[in-house]
Amino acid sequence: MSEISVREDGRKFDEIRPLNITRNYLKWPEGSVLVEIGETKVIVTASVEDSVPRFLKNSGKGWITAEYDMLPRATDRRRNRDRNRRIPGRSMEIQRLIGRSIRAAFDIDAIGEVSIKIDADVIQADGGTRCASIVGAFVAAYDGIQKAVENGIILKMPSFNVIAAISVGIVKGIPMLDLPYIEDSQAEVDMNIISSEDGKFIEVQGTAEGKNFTRDELNQLLDLGIKGNSEIILYIKKKLNL
Repeated sequence: MSEISVREDGRKFDEIRPLNITRNYLKWPEGSVLVEIGETKVIVTASVEDSVPRFLKNSGKGWITAEYDMLPRATDRRRNRDRNRRIPGRSMEIQRLIGRSIRAAFDIDAIGEVSIKIDADVIQADGGTRCASIVGAFVAAYDGIQKAVENGIILKMPSFNVIAAISVGIVKGIPMLDLPYIEDSQAEVDMNIISSEDGKFIEVQGTAEGKNFTRDELNQLLDLGIKGNSEIILYIKKKLNL
């Protein structure tokens, strides 16, 4: 695989975009971050509630759920809001993915009957919004749970695995890491990879957009995803002093 720069932003095929996470971004939520990955920007909050859904009542177990949305002008064209407040199918799929990912990161059976509600709001989209939302959701959830421990709502910090998410794809025949919109829109293969610090996969979403891909290409994409997520996880651990 050639390492020459073929990307408009000057990155090599295996480089992630600049990443920055600002913790405690908002005043009121127990956890809140602004996550910036390249030109994609997402505000993620974690709200702690001393209750759980009906199906978990009297179980002693906690719950983590998520909601996801984009501002009408998060992209180059304004998106009309649904006047009936229905959740678009894409947003529903993404928020379920965020919820699954964060539940996989924390031992929610150990937090008692407490809910952590994640809200991910995309304020600027340039590819990888679901991945940025998951990265931000982990940090916001960590801070939210830590604050709940300090306030006596949760008895102690549960065990956890730091997780990350990143996009990969094949563009012009070359497997690439962390696609901005201009590459994602041209990708022959599009994939999102969520994995934990122990190298295990939480979820892999992959689709042939233009042409079928081989097992060898799949392996290359998985390797790129693990590489990118390992770098993000290292960043998160430094940010959280872990």
